[in-house]
Amino acid sequence: MGLLYGSGLRLMEALRLRVKDLDFERQELTVRNGKGGKDRMTMLPQSLVIQLRRHLQGVHRLHQSDLAAGWSKVVMPYALARKYPNAAQQWAWQLVFPQQKRWHDPESGTQGRHHMDPSIVQKAVKLALAKAGVAKAAGCHTFRHSFATHLLERGQDIRTIQELLGHQDIRTTMIYTHVA
Repeated sequence: MGLLYGSGLRLMEALRLRVKDLDFERQELTVRNGKGGKDRMTMLPQSLVIQLRRHLQGVHRLHQSDLAAGWSKVVMPYALARKYPNAAQQWAWQLVFPQQKRWHDPESGTQGRHHMDPSIVQKAVKLALAKAGVAKAAGCHTFRHSFATHLLERGQDIRTIQELLGHQDIRTTMIYTHVA
């Protein structure tokens, strides 16, 4: 949830992140093949770095365990599987938020991991909102709206917010920031 708000990501953009997309030193992350098939850069908040590094340590242990068992493949985008045949097992290409259970292809016998199912995050957000007593309708996408609105309130220019969100049209960004 922190990454959705702190980076302005759509839920599926967050779930499709790969280890190589995170740049802790520059405090940015790369969204690959976002809405409209475009890549973009956005911010990686300093406040999430420790928690995210700790999370990745657990993901790395899972990856090492899968490798030892002879699995640990992730689905590679497009033609990259042919171009980089070993990439599906390399750490840099692993998903930041893998599902707990491996997928299994009955024809080939191949096993690996997809990203976490979006419904898991959606249910967690719904539960957190209920526990917090939030009466307004909200969900995962609300974090993205809040990201944009709060940046604007802090004086960030609308064009920068447009780039961070990956909007082609400035009018879409204006809607996100609730600006008439």
